[in-house]
Amino acid sequence: MQCGRLTVTGPTGQRKNGYIVWRCQCSCGGELLLDTRCLQRGTVTDCGCGSKVKRGRRDITGLRFGRLTALEPTGEVVRGSTVWRCRCDCGGEASVPLGQLTAGCRKSCGCLGHPARKDYIGRRFGRLTVTAYAGKRDGMHRWRCRCDCGRETEVGQTLLQSGKTKSCGCLQSETYRENLKLVDGTSVTMLEATRERRIASNTSGYTGVYLDKKRGKWVAQITFKGRTYYLGAYVEKAEAVKARQRGEEEFFEPFLRELAAKAAEDAAIGG
Repeated sequence: MQCGRLTVTGPTGQRKNGYIVWRCQCSCGGELLLDTRCLQRGTVTDCGCGSKVKRGRRDITGLRFGRLTALEPTGEVVRGSTVWRCRCDCGGEASVPLGQLTAGCRKSCGCLGHPARKDYIGRRFGRLTVTAYAGKRDGMHRWRCRCDCGRETEVGQTLLQSGKTKSCGCLQSETYRENLKLVDGTSVTMLEATRERRIASNTSGYTGVYLDKKRGKWVAQITFKGRTYYLGAYVEKAEAVKARQRGEEEFFEPFLRELAAKAAEDAAIGG
């Protein structure tokens, strides 16, 4: 068993806090006794010789940390710890700070948490058709896909398998627009909800009615087809609410009646 610069040579026959104590040989020639818990945690990776080397400049080229083998420093430093380019046993690569390697926080490129690569070329997932393998990043295999709308995108294998990604994003946009029922830039869904809703965060509790503290009056307004109309300012809140209701009757009611009539006409033609 290898743990950093340490090679476990055998048990000592002793126990410490209930854990077996092992004899370990360091690559520098030194020897160390460690219990099973320390080896599993990976908190000790040498006999102490590494402390003689300034942190961040320590040479770990060729050393293994779980599935990772250190290749070379990248030149980056994170919180005083040199970042190393490492090759994983799965073939992927990862850039990992020295401190995470020696502490045992990173033991792979990320593949331990992701499924193995599969042959998805030509497969369909929702609106996406896989056209090519796009490589591996952060431990996840990625695939280039063509969407039915004509766009191309890259999607992680796990997202395809789970069904979380089914388009380049166009499906979500269409669903959003459909849910809003946009007509002439006006959301019928939100309009209908606004008529029934009282807003707790509003100073009045009513949509389109708020208190103008500078004038000490209640202002009524209404927004329709992207434009906001001023409906007046009133001393009494009840008067402002009535003005807002008159505005809804003037703007919203004809609009909704026209939509209902068109829907009935379309249904009659379709029948």
